[in-house]
Amino acid sequence: MDTKSALLDAALARFAAYGYDGSGVQEICDDCGLTKPTLYHHFGSKLGLLEALLAARFQAFWPALETAAAYRHDLTLNLEQVLRAYFNFAAAQPVFYRLQLSLRHAPVESDAYRAFQPQLKRQEALLTQLFEAAAGDHGNMRGRARAFTLSFLGMLNAYISQALDEGQYLDQNTIYQARQQFMYGIFS
Repeated sequence: MDTKSALLDAALARFAAYGYDGSGVQEICDDCGLTKPTLYHHFGSKLGLLEALLAARFQAFWPALETAAAYRHDLTLNLEQVLRAYFNFAAAQPVFYRLQLSLRHAPVESDAYRAFQPQLKRQEALLTQLFEAAAGDHGNMRGRARAFTLSFLGMLNAYISQALDEGQYLDQNTIYQARQQFMYGIFS
């Protein structure tokens, strides 16, 4: 394993176990047998390390979410594909998924919260575009894209959190259940 990957893996394990603020640079370096100057050389700071970790781990997720959120004039299909993209991401990287959930709820003025914001804003933008496009076919959705985005993200993250907490598999039945629950809110 190369030095950068070792530092990223150690940071993920440490941040997930103790939180960003509860993890020291020396501890991360000790965990992977490297020195602080090595970490600073590659990432500049602990914050730079977190930002690099987020960018690296989200990299594989973006194409799946972008494809799923491209509106096809079938909102039910789109929502199923978006749920599948998120569920697959969480299943493939459960430790990272938990970490990013905690970063979402970190104190607003913290470095951890600010570091996560670009990732969150990108997710929200893709989903808001989906709901805005769907409003052309479903007039009752007009002017509510942001509300749909927030409630959809909240719902899917609740499903994922529950599954991760209980060691459950996020399967097709769970996707169907979540999609139907959300669609009921749109069409009722």
